[in-house]
Amino acid sequence: MQTIRFQGLVHLREQILNSPLDEYVAVILDDREIDFDSNYLHRLTDVASDIDATITYCYYRERLPDGSLKNHPVIDYQPGSIRDDFNFGPVVLLNASDVIATTESISEESIADIPVEAQWYILRLEISSGKVIAMVPEYLYTARACDLRKSGDRQHDYVKADRELLQRHYQEIFTTYLKSRNGLVNPEREDVDYDSEAFPVEASVIIPVRNRAQTILDAVESALSQKTDFNFNVIVVDNDSTDGTREKLEAAAALDPRLVVVKVSADENLGIGGCWNKALLSPECGRFAVQLDSDDIYNSKDTLRKIIDKFRSGNYAMVVGSYTLVDFDGKRLLAEDITHSEWSDDNGPNNALRVNGFGAPRAFFTPVARQFLFPNVSYGEDYAMALRISRTYRIGRIYESLYLCRRWEGNSDADLSVEKENEHNYYKDCVRSIEIIARVRENHERRKENGPTWQEMLFGPNGIQSVFDHLSQDDEEDDDELNFGFSDDDDEDEFNDEDEGFDGDGSL
Repeated sequence: MQTIRFQGLVHLREQILNSPLDEYVAVILDDREIDFDSNYLHRLTDVASDIDATITYCYYRERLPDGSLKNHPVIDYQPGSIRDDFNFGPVVLLNASDVIATTESISEESIADIPVEAQWYILRLEISSGKVIAMVPEYLYTARACDLRKSGDRQHDYVKADRELLQRHYQEIFTTYLKSRNGLVNPEREDVDYDSEAFPVEASVIIPVRNRAQTILDAVESALSQKTDFNFNVIVVDNDSTDGTREKLEAAAALDPRLVVVKVSADENLGIGGCWNKALLSPECGRFAVQLDSDDIYNSKDTLRKIIDKFRSGNYAMVVGSYTLVDFDGKRLLAEDITHSEWSDDNGPNNALRVNGFGAPRAFFTPVARQFLFPNVSYGEDYAMALRISRTYRIGRIYESLYLCRRWEGNSDADLSVEKENEHNYYKDCVRSIEIIARVRENHERRKENGPTWQEMLFGPNGIQSVFDHLSQDDEEDDDELNFGFSDDDDEDEFNDEDEGFDGDGSL
């Protein structure tokens, strides 16, 4: 069996066609040297043959600079594993005939401008349609470790200027894929009525917290110091802190009645999402619920007013601002603010399935948030809520930085193990799976069309226009084009998307 280093779709196809015919081919996805265990090919080929898998991959080991080995497990592929950075490891076993069948309509000219990384994204989205993807939880090869940075230092790589063009390609590829599965959101958004019911205040700043004695009063002061022409309060949900956080909050609340402290006991078993629900459902919660993490601060006294003004300027169930990444002392860490300029009103809810977050600060129209509620987890809870809202309602954007996101050693995501990163990624893929299935099903039931069922549209390859078909055709459907965001006057050096992380109280 041959081993091919991936250099593009046409190169892979030609390498397969010009080599002795094998049912499977091992493909190396990056430039690392690979040391295969003696039973690697035999084991993966056996699994692939037994279940007719189109992609088979496995756990691997990384060789560190000192020569030691570190295990690197990977996670199962789900219907929602559609983000462009899904980690198969540096090697996959592909069904050769599936590759040929999937790429037969593609030409060198049609993909000449598409980066190699994006070509792999096209292939694995297409080749997986209606096929089995198998993950073997066994360590079967060793690769040189290529990125030794801590997890917190890698999270915002996507904001680097040289990633913009690649992200544009990823977004177009994914949107085409989603359209072919009838998974685009309904462009007709539901309206909300801001004044349909009474609330004690116009806005509540919500701060879930556990053991943040060092930072919580900074966050509270940042919220209480907001200048507005409407009434607001600050609801801090203390999740059974044991480091003096609760005592500091009680003392602060005694001095300012706008500070509401909700005390959670350990036996309630609440994550961050559960703490948010506790605040949302409390009688003190205002018309709009605005996020602030317990170790971050708003960057001006006008932040709250700008968020509420954005709600009132349109018809939004959620508003998301922009933020500046800083160290603990407030020193800027990146030249660019995190603005999510790739967002557009029509395609943003679709592309959100591909990326790992929506941005910050996040704010919600309380009746809508109460309708859905947050999942009771401590990672991805906000992403799940935002995806659900984006399926049905409009989301407003503020591209001005409103928020200082502090990166410091106290962040719970500062140095995650591989296993913990996998846990987080697996959960968000699960959220995506639920959401994409729900969108495809809703679209099918709404249109009541004859033809493939919604299950066939999502999981089956028959009768579905592929990304390859799209690339092979002249674009004659201008009326159906979606706005992919990125303002026209942006040059390719300015991009503000990122591999979203979270700073201790929620994902960004």
